[in-house]
Amino acid sequence: MPIYVYREILDDGSEGELLEVEQSMSAKALERHPVTGRPVRRVYLPPALTTKYTPGRTKSLLAEQNVEKKGFTKYVRDKQTGAYHKTAGKDPRAPDVLRKS
Repeated sequence: MPIYVYREILDDGSEGELLEVEQSMSAKALERHPVTGRPVRRVYLPPALTTKYTPGRTKSLLAEQNVEKKGFTKYVRDKQTGAYHKTAGKDPRAPDVLRKS
């Protein structure tokens, strides 16, 4: 269930404490604080959007220069032959081409 944030409205009209209430999406918005009975209003917050796994970030992390800088070797598959060709990496033990046996 979603958590909604409400702001208590004090007797002098100023803003009081914030409270979080877990309620279903179909439930009616609260009008009163469940403990004090004072009026409350719903606070709308921006959504928490993460950029951790966006296509652009993934492409940046897997870029040849970044892979090589981190010490990894990157291979790309040739669709015609099925072999893998090294596109990044400086490890002399890593072959330039990997072929299916």
